[in-house]
Amino acid sequence: MKTIKKITLGGLGLVAVAGAAFLAVTHHGEIAPQQGIAVQDFSAQQIANGKTLVAMGDCAVCHTAKNGAENAGGFPMPSPFGTIYSTNITPDPETGIGRWSYEAFERAMRHGIDREGRHLYPAFPYTAFTRVTDDDMHDIYAYLMTQPAVKSDGPKTALGFPFNIRRGIAAWNWLNLTPGPVADVASQTPEWNRGAYIAEGLGHCSACHSPRDAFSGEKKGIFHLAGGSAEGWDAPALTTATAAPVPWTSDDLLQYFRTGASQRHGVAAGPMAPVAHGLAQLDDKDLQALTTYILSYKKADAQPVDAQALVRKAETAQAVPADAQGLRLYQGACMSCHSSDPQGQLAESTFGSRPQLALNTNMHAQSPNNAVRAVLEGIQAPAHAELGTMPSFRYALSDAQIAVLLNTMRAQYGLQEWPDLKQTVAKVRAETDPAKAHH
Repeated sequence: MKTIKKITLGGLGLVAVAGAAFLAVTHHGEIAPQQGIAVQDFSAQQIANGKTLVAMGDCAVCHTAKNGAENAGGFPMPSPFGTIYSTNITPDPETGIGRWSYEAFERAMRHGIDREGRHLYPAFPYTAFTRVTDDDMHDIYAYLMTQPAVKSDGPKTALGFPFNIRRGIAAWNWLNLTPGPVADVASQTPEWNRGAYIAEGLGHCSACHSPRDAFSGEKKGIFHLAGGSAEGWDAPALTTATAAPVPWTSDDLLQYFRTGASQRHGVAAGPMAPVAHGLAQLDDKDLQALTTYILSYKKADAQPVDAQALVRKAETAQAVPADAQGLRLYQGACMSCHSSDPQGQLAESTFGSRPQLALNTNMHAQSPNNAVRAVLEGIQAPAHAELGTMPSFRYALSDAQIAVLLNTMRAQYGLQEWPDLKQTVAKVRAETDPAKAHH
């Protein structure tokens, strides 16, 4: 009995020591609040560069609530562990970061620890922002601190146990956080290295375009940029795993980054629309660098392919009966915008962009998720106003009609029907019900 008692006490002692060590290692002290930030010390060049960098990082995309003030927080981000709300990053001293020193700001950006010493949830992509250089980090701080202060104390993140114990994020960081700027690769060109810095740093492309493991860490290696998800939308693969029916060319990507649309692929929708809007703020040199880097994940010898010929074939082939219900639905709901003109032009219109659905990645994807969302929600907030909008068919078409419509289009394009599509439409409709939206 004495032996068992000794073993038990010894085990409890080890647990206590381990617990104390964990608390010590994961403790981060508060960084004293500043009574005032010397914004007059920031140069015009720093602020201007910071503005570009903030656009590159899509800060406003996540830190601006619907109909809210820019960067004032309150944007809901659903996760497998509950809803996480973004914080106010305007220089308001009470509800924002107006009392944050540069030291506090840098710690949050590089290590995911806020001014008060609390761990930030990795919905904030500090694992990417940690890779930003010191000079750029200072310029971002200069820009944010010189913007209008907005007093806004939005909803607070309140996850259930055990995810409300923020110190547990330290273990996640040990697995997923590697602090330090993006390093140049000697064997690559300066343009490629610049593109890597944008994509892997502030651009945090992999945050959406890479799959996640069971603990929501980004999968690496062959999974990097191989497709992920964002706000319920599928983020397509940026690698050779793409479902795009025609290869992306340099011109395609540049057009997409500059305008939010590609004639040979489609229009930025869902959470990608505001990202595309931010990318358009970059200069041509940076956009070309980003293009070069992304294309390095695709087949170098891929041919452009005659997209117009593919559209004409899809439009003229009679793959479904002329009186098919899905075809009638297409003619009534889609054809006025998405049908090619007699010359077979791809997306020329004085009423905004009208992409050819035969070329759209979402129609060729293994999952119907994005196609269903596009029909249900439409595109109400395009990357740029000149692209025009797409109406929502949530209240115009039933689950069965949307399923028949989309699978008829798939058949017309020579693709297999999506299985159990009516059930998928019903599921997505429930998930995107405006009455259940987060506020």
